[in-house]
This record gives sequence, structure tokens and C-alpha cells, in this order.
Amino acid sequence: MAYIPKGKVIGLSKIPRLIEVFARRLQVQERLTRQIADAIQNAIQPLGVGVVIEARHLCMMMRGIEKQHSSTVTSAMVGCFHQKETRLEFLSLLRQPDSGGV
Repeated sequence: MAYIPKGKVIGLSKIPRLIEVFARRLQVQERLTRQIADAIQNAIQPLGVGVVIEARHLCMMMRGIEKQHSSTVTSAMVGCFHQKETRLEFLSLLRQPDSGGV
């Protein structure tokens, strides 16, 4: 999740809490992704919000196709994240290997 602030910022500890609120609901991943983006947009009115969720679903791992290592990726972009340059910069940061810290 990323956003470009416009005056207000949100505390880092609030982001996982927000995600947890929506993730506990029974729903599809596409809606979850959009709800997180919309909640940040409505709460602090940033210039833009980008959310990418990669999830493994028990329904795919245990039933049906039984693919143990499959995952589904969804994204939602709001505001300036619709601009190609901003979106590409955000997505390129997601592809970088984990550096173990900031």
C-alpha cells in the first residue's frame, strides 16, 4: 500500500489495523483491495493511493484445483496513481527484493 500525502498523513501502525478490519470480512479479494484504497482516500484525501494484495486462498489450496503454491494478485489505484509514471514507480518498488528494512 502506498499513498502520496496532501497535508494529512496516516500513522504506520494504522495501516495494518485498517487492512485487518476489511480482511476479516467474508468477501472477494478484488473488493477488499478496492475498499482499502477507498478508505485511505476518504480518510486523509491524499493525491493518490495504490494498493496491491497478493494472497493465497485456502479454497485453491485445499479444494478444487489443489495448487499449494498458487496466489492471486489484485490492485486498486486511485487519484494520481492512474498516471502512468506514478503507477510504474509504485509497481517497480514492489518488485524489488526485500532489503530487510528501510
